[in-house]
Amino acid sequence: MRSDTHTGSRGRSSFVLIGCERSGRYKCRKKEFVRRDTGSRKCGCSFKLRGKPVIGGQGWMVKLICGIHNHELAKSLVGHPYAGRLTKDEKTIIVDMTKSMVKPRNILLTLKEHNANSCTTIKQIYNARSSYSSSIKGSDIEMQHLMKLLERDQYIHWHRLKDEVVVRNLFWCHPHAVKLCNACHLVFFIDSTYKTNRYILPLIHFVGVTPTGMTFSARFAYLKGK
Repeated sequence: MRSDTHTGSRGRSSFVLIGCERSGRYKCRKKEFVRRDTGSRKCGCSFKLRGKPVIGGQGWMVKLICGIHNHELAKSLVGHPYAGRLTKDEKTIIVDMTKSMVKPRNILLTLKEHNANSCTTIKQIYNARSSYSSSIKGSDIEMQHLMKLLERDQYIHWHRLKDEVVVRNLFWCHPHAVKLCNACHLVFFIDSTYKTNRYILPLIHFVGVTPTGMTFSARFAYLKGK
């Protein structure tokens, strides 16, 4: 819960205050975003231990402040953040499998196969993937990072700005798709029913048809309106 290291300042001493992971009450930073269908692990448990170094010796002296829990003992360690923490090797596996476009549930199954006693949950897999994506993106926002990837992989792309700041429309096409479009340009299907993105923008999907009856994704576009 709290700790301090003796720095030579008057009135300060080294100590560590240990509490139950369910101590305290949940405090939402933004009350308008509180979801009604979720719960909290915290239930105001008052269990506390205080430890301080032994004077003139090695080790710690532990004092019990409150030894009572106001909740039942957990039957399993699954779901406990500390017990399910990822090791360095597991984080490396997650990064490698994420680069290979492996789904999170399959990543979790792989970790369970390597360690049958693992208490890691799917939520921790998502958190690790998010941390990896943030480390790649750096200080860039999502749109800036997307533009860099389009330039790096030599996509054909075009965009339109609003007030010279906000991207209103975005079009992109894979270089191989351009070759297919030049060879198979007789029949195209256009679908604009997708809005499952955080910006609520319609996704325009252009699908081409080859002479053998096969289909391929010709190009994509995010548009402000139909």
